[in-house]
Amino acid sequence: EKDAQAMNEMKEVAEDEFSKLRTPWKWAIRKRIWDLMEEKDIALFPRPVHHRIPNFKGADEAAARLVTLPEFKTASYVKVNPDTPQRPVRHLVLQQGKTLHTPQPRLRTGFFSTINMSTLPSLVKIEQCTNSKGVVKYGTPVTLNDKYTVDLVVVGSTAVCPETGARVGKGEGFAELEWGILSLQGNLDAETTLVVTTVHDEQVVDDMKEGVELTKHDVPVDIIVTPTRIIRVPNRKPKPSGVMWDLLSPQKLDSIRVLQQLKREIEEKSGVKLPTGPNEVLPPVASRKN
Repeated sequence: EKDAQAMNEMKEVAEDEFSKLRTPWKWAIRKRIWDLMEEKDIALFPRPVHHRIPNFKGADEAAARLVTLPEFKTASYVKVNPDTPQRPVRHLVLQQGKTLHTPQPRLRTGFFSTINMSTLPSLVKIEQCTNSKGVVKYGTPVTLNDKYTVDLVVVGSTAVCPETGARVGKGEGFAELEWGILSLQGNLDAETTLVVTTVHDEQVVDDMKEGVELTKHDVPVDIIVTPTRIIRVPNRKPKPSGVMWDLLSPQKLDSIRVLQQLKREIEEKSGVKLPTGPNEVLPPVASRKN
C-alpha cells in the first residue's frame, strides 16, 4: 500500500512537471513508454532510458531489416540521428559505402558532420566512426550553407503511430529543427524525402491516431522498422518545410548556435526581423552518468 501511494505521488509530481512543458500529451506517452521499457527489461544501455531516445533489445535486427528497404539501397547520402539505438544503422550506412550525415552532439555548438569510409585511412574501422567521439574525430564538418542533397532520413523515436506516422522523440525537438534547417537550405525536399524510424515493437502505439494534434513543425515518419516487421504508414500526416520561427522559443534559440546564425543571415538578407515564439520551460535532459 505504501508502494502504491509512493507511486501515485511520483505520478502526480511527474504530471505536474509535464503540464508546464509544451504538448503535455506527448509527455504522458513518453513517460509510459520509458517506464514500460524499463519494467519489461527491453531497454538497453544507456539506462535508465528516461529523457533519451531509448535503446532497445533488437536494435541490431531492426537496423538489418531497414537496409533491406529499396529506398535505402538506392540512397547514397543518409542522415541518421546520433542516438545509441541507431548506432547499428550508422554502421550499416558506412559499411555499404554510403555517406553518413549525422548531427554533431546535441546540435548546441556544432551542426552536422559527414563520414564516408572511402575518404578515411584504411586502418580506421567503421565502429570507430559511429559514436559521437568518432564523428568529431573522423567526420568532415558541414557548414550551414554547404550544398548537398539528403536522400533518406533516419530518426530515433520514443513512440510512433503506425497509422499516421506521428512520432514523439525525447522532447528536445532536434529532429524537427534539423529537418526545418535542411529543408529551408534546400538540402532536402520536404515533399519527397523519406523518413524512417527504428523502434522496438512495444514503441509502436495505437493511441496517437485520433484527437492528437501534432504541432506544425512535427515531422511524421513514412516507414517504421522494428526487429520483427516493416510498417509502411498508410495515412501519413503532411510534413513541414522550413523553420517555424514563430514556434521557436527564445530559450531554444539561445541554446543552438546554428539557429542564431541562420536567423541573423536571413534577417540581414531580407531586412525584416523574424518572429519569435513564446517562452518555454525547456525539458529535462537525461543523466549523463551512463
